[in-house]
Amino acid sequence: MISSIATYLNRQTSAAPLAVFRMFFGIMMCYGMIRFTYHGWIDTLYIQPKFHFSYFGFEWVKPLGNYTYLLFIICGLSSLMVAAGYKYRLAIITFFLSFTYIELMDKTTYLNHYYFISLLSFVMIFLPANAHFSIDNIKRGTSYENVPNWTIDAVKLLLGIVYFYAGLAKINSDWLFRAMPLKIWLPSKYDLPLIGNSLMHQDWFHFAMSWCGMLYDLAIPFLLLYKRTRLFAFVMVLFFHIFTRVLFPIGMFPFIMIVSTLIFFDSGLHKNIIKAIKKVLGSITAKVSVHYKAYYTYKFRKPVIMLFTLFFTWQLSFPFRYVLYPGELFWTEEGFRFSWRVMLMEKMGIATFKIVDGETGDYFYVENSDFLTDFQEKQMSFQPDFILEYAHYLGNHFKGQGHQNIQVYVESFVALNGRLSQPYIDDKVDLYQQKESLKSKDWILPFNDEIKGL
Repeated sequence: MISSIATYLNRQTSAAPLAVFRMFFGIMMCYGMIRFTYHGWIDTLYIQPKFHFSYFGFEWVKPLGNYTYLLFIICGLSSLMVAAGYKYRLAIITFFLSFTYIELMDKTTYLNHYYFISLLSFVMIFLPANAHFSIDNIKRGTSYENVPNWTIDAVKLLLGIVYFYAGLAKINSDWLFRAMPLKIWLPSKYDLPLIGNSLMHQDWFHFAMSWCGMLYDLAIPFLLLYKRTRLFAFVMVLFFHIFTRVLFPIGMFPFIMIVSTLIFFDSGLHKNIIKAIKKVLGSITAKVSVHYKAYYTYKFRKPVIMLFTLFFTWQLSFPFRYVLYPGELFWTEEGFRFSWRVMLMEKMGIATFKIVDGETGDYFYVENSDFLTDFQEKQMSFQPDFILEYAHYLGNHFKGQGHQNIQVYVESFVALNGRLSQPYIDDKVDLYQQKESLKSKDWILPFNDEIKGL
């Protein structure tokens, strides 16, 4: 066993796939920063709101006012440096820190693929992605033909976890036996050419998409690993992500996954991509003189391997933390985030907050639009940790205005996956006295139905 592990860790492979992955990753991240700025989302999401929802333990991470634009510029420039392989280690660390800070600034904007990018950029800090075809090669006059095989497998493993866990999450009664929430979303796509007025309204099509989505996510990592099915799997990746991009506004995620999937292909494809880039650059690369070495010498190999072992053990186990909480996961959302549960539910809620004087009993209701944007209010209305944080914000706000003996209550109703709405939060619990923690929130009312599955 130990000898087999040692043999695997000493195995070398072409550095071309890692170099191509680095370039495409950097280019896409730079485009993402430009896209975010172009659409004015920095202003609407981070500067205009009066209040921002925080992640537990990261309450200190806040938008930086107009300096938030500078943060995006730093993130965009560092991603370009990553793509070029220029001062790569500094660039990828800068990208990881700046992108993760952006992700943590407001919980309202949480998306699985933002989390994925943070994890991936963290892994890339420890990979020799600049060993081949990079500006760093030119500066040091040395390029490496091969890198340890496990450095590329680390990226494959992270991609595999994302897909496989997304498939596991779809093994539930709502997704497979009620076709929810696709049955809610798809009929609204009636304006799509050819299939909008036909397939999008058919029950059988809703169920077919649900089952195919589950099977796709579970199978695609293994189909990509096996050489005989790899091309077929990539065609499936293209179709799946392009189709979902047409149907749903999910930003850069489909393109990130499509390009990332290329790392599963043999080095021949990546060498051809590099040759094509060299041909485009023409005379610039012709003047470059670089000495080629066969193998990359990995510094601090043992600490990095130990770190990756801990990292992937955590990634494999952390999504299952929901089993430590009582109640229905989709209802309480305790353990829902950071577990690759992608587009599994449609929740809508309404939350009306009441500020009470604990001594006199006098009270008044809050107009949420005075404090939150429409997007923030929508997200807050059905997520208990949002509701709790907002309740504390309101309590502190009105306390600062001179109100005494403040108590904060909420009258909340939520509808999940097409069911009728039902009371969500115990309206007799003073949320101002409740503290955010990793403990179960016993003030969430029980779900009056059952969703079976993982």
